[in-house]
Amino acid sequence: MPRKMQWIWRSLIAIFVSSLIIAMTIALQPTQAAIAPLPDPYLTSGKFAEGEKVFRDYLQTNLKDDKARFGLGVIQFMRGIERLMQSLYRYGMIQTPLRGSVPFLRLPVPKNPQPQTLTYDGLQQVFQAWIDDLATVRNTLDPIQDRDFKLALRFGLIRLDFDGNGKSTDDEMLWQIFNAITGANVTEKDAQQFLIAFDRGDALWLQGYTHVLGAIGEFLRAYDSRELFEACAHLFFQRVDTPHKFLMTTRRESPDEYSYSYSPFDLFDLVSAVHLTKFPLAEPQRMKTILNHLKSVVSLSRKSWQSILAETDNDREWIPNPKQVSVIPQARVTDAMVKAWFRSLDEIEAILTAKKNLPFWRDEKLSINFPRIFNDPRPFDLVSWVQGTAATPYLEKGTVTNMNVWNEMFRAFGGNLFNYVVWFN
Repeated sequence: MPRKMQWIWRSLIAIFVSSLIIAMTIALQPTQAAIAPLPDPYLTSGKFAEGEKVFRDYLQTNLKDDKARFGLGVIQFMRGIERLMQSLYRYGMIQTPLRGSVPFLRLPVPKNPQPQTLTYDGLQQVFQAWIDDLATVRNTLDPIQDRDFKLALRFGLIRLDFDGNGKSTDDEMLWQIFNAITGANVTEKDAQQFLIAFDRGDALWLQGYTHVLGAIGEFLRAYDSRELFEACAHLFFQRVDTPHKFLMTTRRESPDEYSYSYSPFDLFDLVSAVHLTKFPLAEPQRMKTILNHLKSVVSLSRKSWQSILAETDNDREWIPNPKQVSVIPQARVTDAMVKAWFRSLDEIEAILTAKKNLPFWRDEKLSINFPRIFNDPRPFDLVSWVQGTAATPYLEKGTVTNMNVWNEMFRAFGGNLFNYVVWFN
């Protein structure tokens, strides 16, 4: 072999051997695992955007860390609530007693001294942003499979930037929101001691709640409520784009940001609101999405409770099984409650799949095919539904839901049925 070729071959062999030695050296060196971030520092400081980025970066190389995945889901959920509150603040939501009857308007948004004018399309964008935020949380939580993860959070100490000024103050903590919504008297000391150890059952619970809230949001987007907005939105917001300008000039302003001055015209506005709850169908495909949300709620609730019942520990439970204690004072779960809940889930599933119908209050021989309301949607008319004529396209003779199931629910939960339903999801 020519001397030049020998030199080339020797060089190639030397390079190969050197590369192999370097690779083996790297492989034999102990690897340092990435340290999993904790959500608490980002939640209690209100740095949701920063926390979301940190967790997303970490999960790119640690896909199976379901504890971190749940932490990211919680951060995203709280960031969605914060964005919703900031939108309502931007448009000057009024603290009126009427807001408790409208989804998404119960949040304790402070009074904005310089609100923007709210248009109908602007409000629809707020609803859509909330729907999108819920979908983000849902997609984050969906891959979770670890049955043994646990994440302890001081939920009441989470801070939110209510007004979007870039600061999360002591007045903008979650326990303050809880007091404002429920009328409770929780103190900061109570919030500091309120430590919840979230687990697999709670991850399924939160995922289910994104479907509950998503269904409400989709309903608000499915119908055209522009006429109602133009006639009654002034009851909830300081500045509204409406052709009825006199509605804004005759409204009374309250000097206190958390009180409301009643106007003698409020009664007329409320009557008008009932009359105008008659919406043309704008986006019918959203109605099928609502039905799918409802089916997912039932499925996830069943999975959540199966996970909760399989737990053998008793560690700061959010939703306990009958052998555990909840972190919520005086909140007990009994075997009778769980049994009634599972029976109700089976019954709801039968209704959502048209195996059973809802009773019709005008004629006991007829019943309502509930899923057909979503698969064959029509314009929504509140008064016609109360009267019964809006149900006509969905009436048929069929098997009606077993009323014994619902009577069992009342017996098991008593006068607290509604609160337990909201809690159990």
